[in-house]
Amino acid sequence: MTHSRAAALQVHLDDPCSDSINHEPEPARPADWPGDGPIDLEVHDRPHASSALEWWYVNAQLEIAGGRRVGIFAAFFRQATGRTVNGRIEYAHSIAWALSDPRGRRYLPVCAVDRAAVAFGLSKIDSGAAMADERVARALREVLLRGRVPLPTRMLEGEARVARDRLDLAFGANRLRKRPSGEYELHLRDEVSGVACDLVLAPQKPAVRHGNDGVIHGVSDELMFYYFIPRNRVTGELVLDGATSPVVRGLGWYDHEFGYVPGPAAPAPHPEPSQAITPRDSGGGATSWSWAGIQLDDGADVTVYTVTRAGTGEVLDHWAVISDGGGRRAQYERVMLRPLRTWRSPRSFLEYPTRWRLIVPEAKLDLTLEATFEDQELVTVISDPAFWEGQVTATGTHQGAVATGLGWAERKGLRFERLDDFFSAASALVRKRVEDVMPLEPSPEQLQDLMVRTDGQRCLDGLDAGQLSQALIRPVREIIDRGGKAWRSYAALACIDVVGGDSRKFLHWLPIPELLHVGSLVVDDVEDRSTVRRGGPTAHVLFGEALAINAGTAAYFIAEPPVARDDLPPETKVRIYQLYFDGMRAGHAGQALDLAGLADAVERAADTGDVTALEARVLCIHRLKTAVPAGTLARIGALLGGGSEAQIDAVGRFFEAAGLAFQIIDDVLNLRGFRGDLKTKGEDIAQGKITLPVVKALGKLPRAERQAITARIAGRPQAPEMVGRIIARLEHVGALDACVAQAHELVESAWRELDPLIEDSQYKITFRAFGWYVLERHY
Repeated sequence: MTHSRAAALQVHLDDPCSDSINHEPEPARPADWPGDGPIDLEVHDRPHASSALEWWYVNAQLEIAGGRRVGIFAAFFRQATGRTVNGRIEYAHSIAWALSDPRGRRYLPVCAVDRAAVAFGLSKIDSGAAMADERVARALREVLLRGRVPLPTRMLEGEARVARDRLDLAFGANRLRKRPSGEYELHLRDEVSGVACDLVLAPQKPAVRHGNDGVIHGVSDELMFYYFIPRNRVTGELVLDGATSPVVRGLGWYDHEFGYVPGPAAPAPHPEPSQAITPRDSGGGATSWSWAGIQLDDGADVTVYTVTRAGTGEVLDHWAVISDGGGRRAQYERVMLRPLRTWRSPRSFLEYPTRWRLIVPEAKLDLTLEATFEDQELVTVISDPAFWEGQVTATGTHQGAVATGLGWAERKGLRFERLDDFFSAASALVRKRVEDVMPLEPSPEQLQDLMVRTDGQRCLDGLDAGQLSQALIRPVREIIDRGGKAWRSYAALACIDVVGGDSRKFLHWLPIPELLHVGSLVVDDVEDRSTVRRGGPTAHVLFGEALAINAGTAAYFIAEPPVARDDLPPETKVRIYQLYFDGMRAGHAGQALDLAGLADAVERAADTGDVTALEARVLCIHRLKTAVPAGTLARIGALLGGGSEAQIDAVGRFFEAAGLAFQIIDDVLNLRGFRGDLKTKGEDIAQGKITLPVVKALGKLPRAERQAITARIAGRPQAPEMVGRIIARLEHVGALDACVAQAHELVESAWRELDPLIEDSQYKITFRAFGWYVLERHY
């Protein structure tokens, strides 16, 4: 979520009044929508011919043997994608469902699509209606062109079947059908997790209209008709952890939505392609939304639904509907749904509310909704990149009495507009984890962990904790807390997932790359006499050179791999230490060579025009300083993820290539200028540095000009006009373009080796996009 979008939503939700809702005139309804009066479920539970998008949704709160409580939800989707030559509408189908296990703090999700979804996804990308970041869309397109979908989303086995004359959906092994008695059957199967269920939902209340007499805004430009049955008795059985358990007690929720894209004329029962088929969830049309459905113990059922325009934060719908114990409906627009606590996903890096305050003044309703546990995120290309659909508890008051209950909540439609935003969010999570390792006000236990971890209690006698924090922790935290892209930390986590592991088990490893990197920055700034870092004074300017050098060096050891906290084979622990210290040694060797300079090789290249040795030495410094440390961290991640030897090596090589390309592009940007004037244009020339663009130019210029340019750079020119003339000459001979081309080939070559070794997944897509991000960045 962008800050502007979050702010727009928060302002509205904090205000119980809803005057800011956009109540546009409602266009004529399709002929197959419900009319006035009770909803005829025999008719409207069926699929609707007018619908561009339609879904059926069920959730259930289940008590099984031993008083154990679990929850399950399932959503079946059908979306129009085109027409056959004879005019028949074609559809893509998908399903998302999950079991939520609060006792085990496990969330076991399943997402699957049919074959038609591949072509539909490609059409969305080609029309510009898919991912906001072009690089992510490009990476997804590569996967879809192979006829695949990225994991964890799977392909349905067989075709999805949707009966026209009744509610009977069969999506692979998953089925939702309605009995002649009016009960709903839900059958779900997942061979990977072993979870399955056979449930029957018996309605205990009549169907209820949501929103404006049943009409709400959909995920893009649709208008949707939305009704629900908020209370259903649930019976059946559940398969979990290899055991089949009957449902002792169960309470379920059913809802159904169907919609169309309004056109200039009144809609017909069988829509024109422009109304129902064209993907239209890009630009201003896309929405994000919050939803909750709560079943209170006093017999009342509450649902709240907020839809906002993704691009502007404009509130389109904001409703609460309450069905009392007798099934009577009451609708409210004065609603407050305020997030009280948020959780940032370590996989998508999106931030979701996990605790809310819900107030409906006219209904005398005041509830606190709280997730039974935080990590109930479903990562899927169905709702790029993910959404939160979780089990919640409710406590508070209703009509002056204490109220409790259970429910489900959903937060959907969030995504990052650019990879820059993605990495900024990753950086926020990294900083939070760094606080656990280097707190500004450490406890005695944390102090011991910072100094002597083995029997270190004796070291606390006489220790001034405040002084230690000022002298050791704050010089490093000062730089970390300013933020950064944290792509090295992202790499460590993503490498776990991309080889099939679960990075959520290793979040305590997240601070290591950032501590290691910032420690080196603190020391480098002293060595380079730099005065600005990440938009503020360098650590040695604030704390003095001696403290900065010591604190930066200490960060290398505070970032020690926490192998003792994980159940890893001894040989894996030893290998991780070897990799870590390989990266450390390489980084320091590269810095030593950089500080020593290249004067002898520059002189030979300027004299002879042969830049082979000079270019090799420049690339060697980049490789040692940046590429090898990045590659070793990636290898550690792949090790933790259980990758094969081939995967570990290829992942490491890819990040080495990305690290080397990063430094080459950095040399180019230093001459062409950084976005936002992050650094002074031509700073390297002003400091007398011979970077790769200069080397490339020396191989193209005549001898007299080679010697003149190297002499001018050696003189550290400060006049912008002189620096500008040198840059213009480098551009003229194509030196900068040659560097960019070399960086591209490094990344693409490494990707060609890695691509066939890892499964197509959303983590792989981000990997691919990350490579392009390094090459195409402007900061």
